[in-house]
Amino acid sequence: MASVFRNGQRSGVRAQNAEPNVVPFIDVLLVLLVIFMVTAPKPTTDLRVDLPRQAAGAPERLAPTIVRIESSATGVRVFVGDEETPLGGLAAAALDHILSVNPAYTRDEAKMEARIFVRADLNVAYHNVVDALEELKSAEFERVSIVAPEIETAL
Repeated sequence: MASVFRNGQRSGVRAQNAEPNVVPFIDVLLVLLVIFMVTAPKPTTDLRVDLPRQAAGAPERLAPTIVRIESSATGVRVFVGDEETPLGGLAAAALDHILSVNPAYTRDEAKMEARIFVRADLNVAYHNVVDALEELKSAEFERVSIVAPEIETAL
């Protein structure tokens, strides 16, 4: 900017400011941060994890039921115990298996107390495992868990 001369002297001389004004830049970044936080995708499927508790109570009365999910050339095969079943009939097959092993239990007692372990091969798609878990949870089984594949079959 030009200087103003008074009585032959410079008054109010200012040096040029070469620093960028970052305040508008920070304002834009904060607005974008708020927009991304609000529109961030939320998880669509929640898996409840029940961690074991150490209690000095009575041991479990029911043996766990193993549900195996294997990948094959024709698709996905689901086994309850050693019997193959379709994925849509998994809950009914699991309940039948539990009641055949423990005939003293009613259906409601079996759903509340039976432990079901879902084990899947490493090459099974994740959505198939979630579908099996959702099938069992929608049938009101209380104790459904995911377990790791056996070490011999994983290698």
